[in-house]
Amino acid sequence: MQNILITGASSGIGQALALRYARDGASLVLLGRSASRLDAVAAECRSLGATVEIAVLDVRDRPRMFEVVEAFDRTRPVDVLFANAGVMEGTPLNGEIEAPDAAHTLMQINVGGVLNTVQPILPGMMARGRGQIVIVSSIAAFVPLADSPSYCASKAAVLSYGLSLRSLLARRGIRVNVVCPGYIATPMLSRESGPRPFEMAPERAVEIIRRGLARDKAVIAFPRLFALATRINGLLPDRLRRSVLRKFRFTVSDPE
Repeated sequence: MQNILITGASSGIGQALALRYARDGASLVLLGRSASRLDAVAAECRSLGATVEIAVLDVRDRPRMFEVVEAFDRTRPVDVLFANAGVMEGTPLNGEIEAPDAAHTLMQINVGGVLNTVQPILPGMMARGRGQIVIVSSIAAFVPLADSPSYCASKAAVLSYGLSLRSLLARRGIRVNVVCPGYIATPMLSRESGPRPFEMAPERAVEIIRRGLARDKAVIAFPRLFALATRINGLLPDRLRRSVLRKFRFTVSDPE
């Protein structure tokens, strides 16, 4: 039975991951900010046969994250860790640039939160000489989008961080994989108004992620065609890239 820790487990990809691994009878540790949603996900996972513990906390809270992750790892050594928690910001409906406070909060969650999730697990995994760390980035890591500068920057940062860790930890028996999804039908995506090519359900995304992890792929980017097009777009000369991306402009509403 695998011990799996998932941040951002109360909705979206995190919730879908929890439910999928629950069907395999995994032992789950679920972290999230919403107690009510986290309780509901935990209850559903238990009904599927999983052992579940939860912690309601904010990934920006570094001392608390270290305390909780280290404590769980001591009592139930983590086999697979999903650094999944993240938020989206961008051009608001009024057409102005993203708000400074929102951009700073996003970076603290999407980048600082990943560090606060991964760093406390490293000593235990290195001592055991095994484990898997999965960092959820985005296809947005491959190309700078005018309407979500902080989001793109945050996802590029954790992509680079994950690949660097992969190189560093391979000789210690620890696998590191970075997941770069496209448009996934989650509550976070519902805030975005604009084109959503190749949008898919979280459950389908999870199956792609699981296959990629089984093959120990460094970067699990999907949908495949969209990921390829996005990577190519990111390599285009600036003027051409901006011209192509004009048709993909969008706005982001305030969170509920």
